[in-house]
Amino acid sequence: MSRPMDELQQLLMNLHLSRMAQGLPEELPRAEKEGLSYTDLLLRLVRAQWHHRQETALEWRIRQARLPERWALETFPFKDQPGVNKRQIMSLAELDFIPSATNIVFIGPTGVGKSGLATGLLLKALQNGYRALFIKAQDLFDDLLCLARRSLLPQAHRPSRARPPCSALTKWATCVFRGILNADSDRS
Repeated sequence: MSRPMDELQQLLMNLHLSRMAQGLPEELPRAEKEGLSYTDLLLRLVRAQWHHRQETALEWRIRQARLPERWALETFPFKDQPGVNKRQIMSLAELDFIPSATNIVFIGPTGVGKSGLATGLLLKALQNGYRALFIKAQDLFDDLLCLARRSLLPQAHRPSRARPPCSALTKWATCVFRGILNADSDRS
């Protein structure tokens, strides 16, 4: 490799444009062979870098969301769960509930797919650029109770033993809940 090529690759790496640096040795001869303009060559390199950034950002959001599994809505067994309305779930998958801050609650007995549907919707939101966190309702409730005991929640948002902290939850953009709430004073 020539000195200018080495310097160019090093500069690209220093600018955190690793995909462009990796693609340059392959794309440059290809551009010469195909007679591509500088603009087309640059477009190919920048497009590859952009796709790489999108992929790594999605993987980061998925890790941060702490999904228990990567269940996609497309793999949900709607035929095996007649109580689940596929049309309604696919409508929710359009994610119109997020900008309007509408809550979604899945209720049903064990094993009917509540967590799978919630995880599928959460994954769809992550794929569309939203950030979110999968958290069990009991864990969230325990955290809120602990904060309230340490007086870190405003009085209006402090949970009582009689009523879950619904008003505190409305400030969260996207949360997926699962489980039964328990306000046992020994569980903080």
